[in-house]
Amino acid sequence: MICVTVTPVSRTLAKVDLLNAARMGDVVELCLDHLAKEPDIKDLVTAISKPIIISCRRKKDGGQWDGTEEDRVLLLKQAVLAGPAYIEVELDIANKIPRFGKTQRVISVNRSDRPEYDFDTLYDDAVMQQADIVKFSWPTPSLDESWPLLAAVTQKKSIPVVGIGQGRGELTFALLGKKFGTPWIYAALEKGMEAHPDQPTVHELQDTFAWNDIDKQTRFVAVSGFGAASTKTLQVLNAGFKHAGLNFRGLPLKVGRLDRLEKMLEILKVQAVVADQELGVRLPQMVQHIDKADAQSGFLDLLVKQADGWHGFNSLWRTALKELEKTVTTAAGEEKPLAKKSILVIGSNGAAASMVMGITGRSGIASVTGTNEKEAEELAKKFQARYVPFNKLYDTLVDVIILADPDLKEGTSRLQVNPSFFRTHCTVADVSSLPLEHGLLTQARERHCKIVEPMSIFKRQITSVFKMLTGQEIHAKVFDVLD
Repeated sequence: MICVTVTPVSRTLAKVDLLNAARMGDVVELCLDHLAKEPDIKDLVTAISKPIIISCRRKKDGGQWDGTEEDRVLLLKQAVLAGPAYIEVELDIANKIPRFGKTQRVISVNRSDRPEYDFDTLYDDAVMQQADIVKFSWPTPSLDESWPLLAAVTQKKSIPVVGIGQGRGELTFALLGKKFGTPWIYAALEKGMEAHPDQPTVHELQDTFAWNDIDKQTRFVAVSGFGAASTKTLQVLNAGFKHAGLNFRGLPLKVGRLDRLEKMLEILKVQAVVADQELGVRLPQMVQHIDKADAQSGFLDLLVKQADGWHGFNSLWRTALKELEKTVTTAAGEEKPLAKKSILVIGSNGAAASMVMGITGRSGIASVTGTNEKEAEELAKKFQARYVPFNKLYDTLVDVIILADPDLKEGTSRLQVNPSFFRTHCTVADVSSLPLEHGLLTQARERHCKIVEPMSIFKRQITSVFKMLTGQEIHAKVFDVLD
């Protein structure tokens, strides 16, 4: 089931929110702490036929209540008398809110600073306070913090347990909770009505993840990162899985400690990971099998679990260079489009290393520069490429420019790139945050450079990844979800 959260600030609009939420979910949570004036709770409770959870959270618990604690407790007592299906009360005040009628008690334990590890003791305390359901909530910035919350809700207990992660990691927890059978998962009715910052909306769960179809047999493919680029990867992969009729689903997550990741993925039955730039440079140490060239790059964007262990792949350099080769100007009959081309890579991260390695392997003349000059120099030395100090950038004549650093800034200051650097004869490619377009690529386009479109690289890369994950070709129409 899904519990849709509404946070009305107006009594007049509260009923509208409840009606909309009732159409989207199985249970509706009405957060009283956002209301500007005291409501007629009985009138609101009877507005819909779906079960309602009444809550009123303190600011320290992530809510918006700014009155006295005595007034809050009184409001919750009045809410119980109105006869909602559920009343949520914190463990520390549960003894002040007596049971009444058929209203079930959701006893909550909230932390805003860290995960709670004393699960069993707190669960027992909640049961002593006549809990019908026990709820845990704490920040979940990465899989490490989500892990104890997931363990809490999946243990077999006499009283059901629900959980809600605070932050974008709630999306990870919600999808895993659906697979592993928690009583319900939480989602906001719409943007601007979140019970806590970055709470997923019910539309997001439906449109991107088809959450209602997730079951115990669903196979998750982890996609690292919560940013815009990772979200677009998830959208395309999920559309591809759906079109192919596969019970696969992309699982967004942020990886913390790498030494625990393999065990966590095994328990969650996750057998593939699509990595972003932050994670990709950390993954080579985890895999048992890796191609020599991919190992040399020090960057992996895909892990696949097979019978003999984890296999790592770097699809970026292959797909990006194929698109680059299609774009650069070549002489008639030239078999190696990049041979003897002067190619400057701006960046010192995993994407940059991948591109420099691939360029040198295709007999291109690679140069490296970056705002982190020490790292850029070390990268150039590793692949026997030319190092260009960042302050000498404008004295460098090149045929091709590759943007690999998503943090590059446009401007005229010391560690910024002046758009005048892009000359008409240049070919410019952007692999910094596929499929997003860096602002500097936009500048290069306006200066009539030849452009290797990020979306073209992305489509080729995802097509390769999808084939390795499923053994099937991805249908071209699934990319329409990005329009």
